[in-house]
Amino acid sequence: MPGRDPGEQHRSATSLELLFDLCFVIAVAQASTGLAAAVTHGHYLAGSLRFALVFFTVWWAWMNFTWFASAYDPDDVPYRLTVLVQLTGSLILAAGVPRAFEEGDLRVVTLGYVVLRTALAAQWLRAARSDPARRRTALRFATGVTVCQAGWVGVLALPSAARLPAIIALIVAEVSVPVWAQSAGMTPWHPHHIGERYESFTLIVLGEAVSAAGIAVRDAFDRHHGAGALYALAAGGLLMVFSMWWLYFDRPAHTLLATTHQAHRRRFPWAYGHYLVFASAAAEGAGLAAYADLVTEHPGVPPAAGAAVTLPLTVYLATVWAVHVRPHQRSRGERLAFPAVATAALAAALSPAPALVAGVLAAALVVVVALAGRDERPPE
Repeated sequence: MPGRDPGEQHRSATSLELLFDLCFVIAVAQASTGLAAAVTHGHYLAGSLRFALVFFTVWWAWMNFTWFASAYDPDDVPYRLTVLVQLTGSLILAAGVPRAFEEGDLRVVTLGYVVLRTALAAQWLRAARSDPARRRTALRFATGVTVCQAGWVGVLALPSAARLPAIIALIVAEVSVPVWAQSAGMTPWHPHHIGERYESFTLIVLGEAVSAAGIAVRDAFDRHHGAGALYALAAGGLLMVFSMWWLYFDRPAHTLLATTHQAHRRRFPWAYGHYLVFASAAAEGAGLAAYADLVTEHPGVPPAAGAAVTLPLTVYLATVWAVHVRPHQRSRGERLAFPAVATAALAAALSPAPALVAGVLAAALVVVVALAGRDERPPE
């Protein structure tokens, strides 16, 4: 399993990687559904904390596989079989998400994580054997993954009061492993390949919001009560999702990673910052679904439910601004427009139609970005 050429031409995602993403769609959908149910029942803080934890396990497992595959992917029989084991772990993890939300039971999620991470550690050990130049890096990855996984298993034996501090400590340890490992030497990841993989996962999480908006339209046709509010929710939801797609894909993701002398410095903030991009996009779908349920079942919708729709958009815009807009050194007006619209979108939670107001604001930001992009094009 030698390292792949980071300058390889026409490097794209493989069918096995796309299958891996497809299996993770289930876990993302389960996490989004759990958050929607928590918001519907008024469990805003507890639901958000559980969503953040569960989504971290989903995102981290996906990211670990993605970066490994970008550096080492021989596409031989042992590699394929090991990835299929990881896929099995992702399905086990997804099956445990409802229990994690409803009961705080992490046993099934942890079991899925054990399967995923054991296979990942085996991949790193194989890379250490096959790539002598980066053996220390690969062995550090294998060691870090194994130690952290043992920690997750140990959390199950702790009393409830001690679990949250232990989980926070493990999350810090997890995100520190790649930094520590690659201080011994950078793996040969491919900028275009990584950019495509992140774009693919962005589409997956945006799909949750599209689904929620579609359900709102269906309910509006099926119900008489709250139909106007549902139409506003559906229109605003679609505007938000379309705008979120436009703003993220306005510049190819790999352009921030392709420059050799800047790639090492940028890759960790860019990669880790996407946790908020992915989580906020998935949470947007949950917020839209919860708001639709509240509109159809209750005469009045609390302002906190409006925040469930607008807060994810605010986080998304702020993070995309941080990881995509500022590094590109775009026009001053565009750089200022992102924080301004993000703040205004959060305030839209207090309006009678939070999704519609936030959607219009996001669409206005798209206009600003499109005009700025037109001005940047060289004259013909």
